[in-house]
Amino acid sequence: MRVVITCAGTGGHINPGIAIADLIKMNEPNSEIIFIGTVNGLENDLVPKAGYKIYNIRTGKLLRKLTLENVKALYNAYVGIHDSEKILKEFKPDLVIGTGGYICGPVMTASRKLKIPYMLHEANAFPGLAVKMLAKRSACTMVGFKEAIPRLNNMSNVVYTGTPSKFNEEKMFKLNKETCKKDLGLSAINKKIVFVTFGSQGAKFLNNTIINMIKENMDEDIFYILVTGKNNYEEILNKVKDIDLSKYLRLEKFVYDMDKMYKVSDLCITRAGALTINELVIFKKPSILIPLPYATENHQLYNAQVLGKIGCGAVIEEKNLTTSILYSKVKEILYSENRSNEMINNFDKVIKKDVEESIYEQIKKINKK
Repeated sequence: MRVVITCAGTGGHINPGIAIADLIKMNEPNSEIIFIGTVNGLENDLVPKAGYKIYNIRTGKLLRKLTLENVKALYNAYVGIHDSEKILKEFKPDLVIGTGGYICGPVMTASRKLKIPYMLHEANAFPGLAVKMLAKRSACTMVGFKEAIPRLNNMSNVVYTGTPSKFNEEKMFKLNKETCKKDLGLSAINKKIVFVTFGSQGAKFLNNTIINMIKENMDEDIFYILVTGKNNYEEILNKVKDIDLSKYLRLEKFVYDMDKMYKVSDLCITRAGALTINELVIFKKPSILIPLPYATENHQLYNAQVLGKIGCGAVIEEKNLTTSILYSKVKEILYSENRSNEMINNFDKVIKKDVEESIYEQIKKINKK
């Protein structure tokens, strides 16, 4: 099988694309797979590290208003179609798969012009503009949340598959908590562990809120691990120099062993990107979700509400966030064993057991046509 996968921008688009590529290679080792991405996107780092070639096209993100930048984006999207056609003609794929984001527009348009079938995968509960526009002509549109189906007008080609991940339940259960604590340098911590991360870039306001909350409530039974993001690390480090918080807090610029960190954590405080939500579900981690307020079409709020409605996570919108509200939620979850266990058990309502099988089944079905 010869497959082109297109993804760009955020890990929520890129990592499912890589996971789908790995899934195809696992089932059909002789498959040839390449990626199409943007010139300066994160995909140019992540895709080669995963072992795949990536080709770049010119394109632009369309805004819902008439501006000079939008005119430039329209032009770049147009030339991106020609860039895509050139790559597709040379590679001659059997199938093109897009995992969301504006790059899907030119690539899928080129695919349709060349009569190459294409599929989509939407990881968010609220589908993005590109997926909404392209779903009608897609051979199949796979979604990570059932809640996305009515938002795609219940089209007959929409299939609930779940979202693929580099983590899975089988690997998660094999992890030993004490071994993970040792590997992470946390063996001496005999407290409840709260893992706080707001993405690789961090979030200045939220980092400061966490620090202020810890200073106001030096709880001897809780230890926080705060991932500041590389850009905010020094500033936060200076902020805690005036008081010794080493009994309550460890700062990290970035965490590479996310599976181990999830395993040792009793509670997670996070944003609500599709990738993060998917990982919380796999690891069954009670969470406090603070959606990114300026995410496109407020999709993080919709993602968070999926877990909030079934009782797996507590949702706090950033506009309502205070240190007292946040700490009360932390205590509510950590100090009530019944509450914590209830949240963990509620994950059974949202876990999709056969994600990889479902996705590969759809790929095989389309490729045979």
